[in-house]
Amino acid sequence: MTPIVSIIMGSTSDLPVMEKAAQFLDEMEIPFEIHALSAHRTPAEVESFAKGAQERGIKVIIAAAGMAAHLCGVIASMTTLPVIGVPINSTLDGMDALLAIVQMPPGIPVATVGINGALNAGILAVQMLAVADEPLQEKLAAYKEALKTKIVKANAELAQVKYTYKTN
Repeated sequence: MTPIVSIIMGSTSDLPVMEKAAQFLDEMEIPFEIHALSAHRTPAEVESFAKGAQERGIKVIIAAAGMAAHLCGVIASMTTLPVIGVPINSTLDGMDALLAIVQMPPGIPVATVGINGALNAGILAVQMLAVADEPLQEKLAAYKEALKTKIVKANAELAQVKYTYKTN
């Protein structure tokens, strides 16, 4: 099995956040890989990864970064593949990472999800892949329909909750 999505994080301490992307890719039956690479501690490895990803069959990169959040932008600067940035809440409630990832210079875009938003990064990666894959589009449609069903069920359960002054 050849991976088509890479999940990259600056440290394995990011795995509890990033596993949500991995679980979604697994659920959608998308082959993926996971690596810990640091823009600051392993720059040569990051460069080798980014420059060789497309040749290895990778189509989308999900990169997580916290604190000095350079990993996503550094990777994006070295490839034409889409890069989805996941800011990690490590300091300043993750706002520093969010701003570092979203404020990329012209020509080096990084699609950015919310702080600790790895699930949305996984969904966005699958949406990108589904543009040219009708069966994958159908899986996504079923996933989103299940989200709707979940909320409808939750609302029905809320109707059963009783309070003296609740009017519905």
